[in-house]
Amino acid sequence: MNTATAADQPATPDAARASSLKLHVSLDVKNIEESIRFYSTLFDMKPTKLRAGYAKFDADFPAVNLALQERDHCCLQGLSHMGIRVPSLEQVAATKARLQTAGYKTEDEMGSKCCSALQDKVWVEDPSGYRWEVYIFRGDIDAESHGAKGEIASKCSCA
Repeated sequence: MNTATAADQPATPDAARASSLKLHVSLDVKNIEESIRFYSTLFDMKPTKLRAGYAKFDADFPAVNLALQERDHCCLQGLSHMGIRVPSLEQVAATKARLQTAGYKTEDEMGSKCCSALQDKVWVEDPSGYRWEVYIFRGDIDAESHGAKGEIASKCSCA
């Protein structure tokens, strides 16, 4: 007997896919339209999410969640950050504990409204300064919201 309720079911196709591990890469781009054309061709698919100045490709092959953000020249850095989407908050917490035990500084960002999605995440920097997030996808949101972020998460913003 299936005891799952409607509340247990993913609300969107993104939420349904969020139950698997997938590499996340976020790129700052000069021109969103040209970038959409390139990555649509490369992945042989259309973006799974489009917003003004933003596109996401949630591809199964290759297994990647690629986010593109159009940035002005002052903010254009190429690679914004990388991440790993995990299926549960317990896995976010376990990754945080593992990183902290190894001596790495982490920052929590729970209830984050990022990449047109609601997420719970932990941030960490690798020894070269590359920013990584480990996160759980909670659902789509209509608009980007930029709230206060920690030191690691906010490194790419320009004032």
